[in-house]
Amino acid sequence: MTTRAKSGIHKPTQRLNLHTTSITPLPRSHLQALQDPHWRTAMNEEFHALLKNGTWKLVPRPLGVNVVRSMWLFRHKFNADGSLSRYKARLVANGRSQQPGIDCDETFSPVVKPATIRTILSLAVSQHWPIHQLDVKNAFLHGHLQETVYMHQPPGFRDPRFKDHVCLLQRSLYDLKQAPRAWYHRFTQYALQIGFQHSRTDTSLFIYRSDHATVGNQGHKHAQRITKTDSQSRIQS
Repeated sequence: MTTRAKSGIHKPTQRLNLHTTSITPLPRSHLQALQDPHWRTAMNEEFHALLKNGTWKLVPRPLGVNVVRSMWLFRHKFNADGSLSRYKARLVANGRSQQPGIDCDETFSPVVKPATIRTILSLAVSQHWPIHQLDVKNAFLHGHLQETVYMHQPPGFRDPRFKDHVCLLQRSLYDLKQAPRAWYHRFTQYALQIGFQHSRTDTSLFIYRSDHATVGNQGHKHAQRITKTDSQSRIQS
């Protein structure tokens, strides 16, 4: 069989998009991204959001400590109709550069069991309860770290006044090994504080009971689904 490749015919792949005239391609590095106004704006928004959240503070680099690398990830976000929604830049930590026992310890995070989800959905269907979903935006950024983690300053955003300083993380960051566990602990503390209790069969299921309502909440790494019932009972999963 004769193919175009065998005949020496090579054509670039054309991405079909019926809703946008032009899309800036994904950059190969942060240096390339900073040269484009779309990606530079996305990086600035992410960087200032992390500063506002108090994710880290700059400190002099201590001697003999492990410093985690940081890097930028880029992605196009599209609307339901396929049109371009926005350019998304996310700063993540390179968890592979962490050292167990130094800047990470326990990393296991409970995940809701599939049987629990099926049970909740089965109850919702049989009782005709409407189901709504709640997405926790940037969930991992709300977790508090128990370990001392140092990270290099974000590429392209090094403070010119403190070039040799490193970031002492105050909050969890995506791709840290303990990020899922930190978020689960933060969510669990709040759920127990407002009156929820752990289920005996699934630690990711939280149940709240009162005289007029029963509420169940399934903690997850990224989102919680909320199922509301009539005035007598409701289940959140």
